[in-house]
Amino acid sequence: MTDPSQAPDAQPYTAQPKHRQLKLENFLPYRLSVLSNRTSNAIAREYSERFDMTIPEWRVMAVLGRFSGLSANQVAQRTAMDKVAVSRAVAKLMDAGRIAREFDDDDRRRSMLRLSEAGYAVYDQIVPLALGFEQHLLGDIPADERALLFRLLDRLDELELRAEHYTGGGDTSAE
Repeated sequence: MTDPSQAPDAQPYTAQPKHRQLKLENFLPYRLSVLSNRTSNAIAREYSERFDMTIPEWRVMAVLGRFSGLSANQVAQRTAMDKVAVSRAVAKLMDAGRIAREFDDDDRRRSMLRLSEAGYAVYDQIVPLALGFEQHLLGDIPADERALLFRLLDRLDELELRAEHYTGGGDTSAE
């Protein structure tokens, strides 16, 4: 029997993969997502036990602590959370007395959310924990590299918004 590989025009056989491989360790969205989840979960361990609060609830409180008087839709936009998750978090925070809802005098359908006094009492305890965690996380990174990191994050944010606009994306309901 003749060996087919000895034929004059034979090419080495290289098996082609059936599916294109996605190297997650080099895929930026995956890396950012995993890092975000790990850091959020680490901080959440601190406040979930002390204050019986979920990550979505803290995100709503953090945004309202910085930007009071937002609608639930505006909170969803600022956090990139889906509207259902924001709605659930708002309901739980209102039940706990941590946020208050005020209705617009001109349009009663529009409501604005703000932290209550009880909400600020919790917020004022969590903020130092969050900032301490951030300081610990970034502690070994020199100031110039931190500045570069934040410039790159700002740039990625701009590029993502442009890509989202280009592709017609922006629906965060699949989170």
